Amino acid sequence: MKQITKITLTTALAAGLGAPALAQSDEGHQWGTASAPFEPAFPNQTRAPIEVSDVTLEQETITGGLVHPWAVEALPGDEGFLVTERTGNLRHVSMDGEVSEPISGVPEVYNENQGGLLDVKMGPTFDEDRMVYMTYSKTMGDEMSATAAARGVLSEDLTEITEVEDIWVQDPPSPTPMHYGSRIVFDGDDIAFITTGEHSSLAERDFAQHMEKTYGKIIRIHTDGSIPENNPYVDEEYHDDAIWSYGHRNVQSAAMHDGFLFTIEHGPAGGDELNMPLPTRNYGWPIVSYGVRYNGPLIGSGEPRMPGMEEPLYYWDPVIAPGDMLFYEGEEFADWEDDLFVGGLVAPGIVRLGMQGALVTEEERLLTDLGRVRDIEVLEDGSFVLATDYEDGELIHVTSGSDS
Repeated sequence: MKQITKITLTTALAAGLGAPALAQSDEGHQWGTASAPFEPAFPNQTRAPIEVSDVTLEQETITGGLVHPWAVEALPGDEGFLVTERTGNLRHVSMDGEVSEPISGVPEVYNENQGGLLDVKMGPTFDEDRMVYMTYSKTMGDEMSATAAARGVLSEDLTEITEVEDIWVQDPPSPTPMHYGSRIVFDGDDIAFITTGEHSSLAERDFAQHMEKTYGKIIRIHTDGSIPENNPYVDEEYHDDAIWSYGHRNVQSAAMHDGFLFTIEHGPAGGDELNMPLPTRNYGWPIVSYGVRYNGPLIGSGEPRMPGMEEPLYYWDPVIAPGDMLFYEGEEFADWEDDLFVGGLVAPGIVRLGMQGALVTEEERLLTDLGRVRDIEVLEDGSFVLATDYEDGELIHVTSGSDS
């Protein structure tokens, strides 16, 4: 009952009930002119007031020469970082920037278009078992591929992963090497959420609404790949047991906060969405969208909302093209505690959202000189590390300036 009450209150807050009617800017907004003709459903659902923080940020390059880094994971203590390169390599980067040879044992990836080696996370019991989790595009034969999640044991000398096994593979495989989603996050000690995409093609995107297919879904499994008995569609005919929520486009950002999963998915032209996926909820794609097709026509029904489909907590138009996200916790930037940080691929640098519960109250763009930021990782001291997504990608350490 407590959980149901909390969800109801959070959803009400997201709908603006009891929230101040904050200003909604339009074409004069700093971030550019919207692509789609839609009005938001409630105040601050998009284009929240612009904030400029009184904070000085200092940057130091840890290392360069990384080939399209997709994820960075800070290892405990002074062990450095694990970094995925989309081309298929997992590397160790030391605190002083030394880049290892590729770590052996990583699954073979389908390195085409948006496919490759994608997310990497330490497991929730890493201190005990050194288990590491990876997501990737898995070769399925006949030029087909699928989003997959695997796990294995990282050696003490950081040179190999052993006991590698897939814990989940998307079904069915796809001929389109795009929109893999592919973040993995943990809820407690034994639950993993995996985000997926719908592979982008007109022939496949409707699969986001098909409950027997795992395209455009949030997946919920145990860390060993088994299905939790309390998943919402367990034993329901024509439903995949692993599905948590559906109607997503391409979810490439995910983080847990206050016991809830938050995600951001790529929209088309306009319509990147911040959501709080709840079990059995339909998030609308491709029936409704706050964006339009890249060549102009409206999506699906031509409407941004419809009864029975969830409103995004926030959306962007023009898009930011999200990398990964996190809720900030740390002493280095105390004024930003619990704010949401999102890497930007089209909107360069970092997008910061001030949050009041599930309501966005302000937006800020930081470190826009860095270009495409694919991932963000907060360190134990509250500083953070960014991975820039280029052929010659970098890890960059960000700290507060001496005069802040």
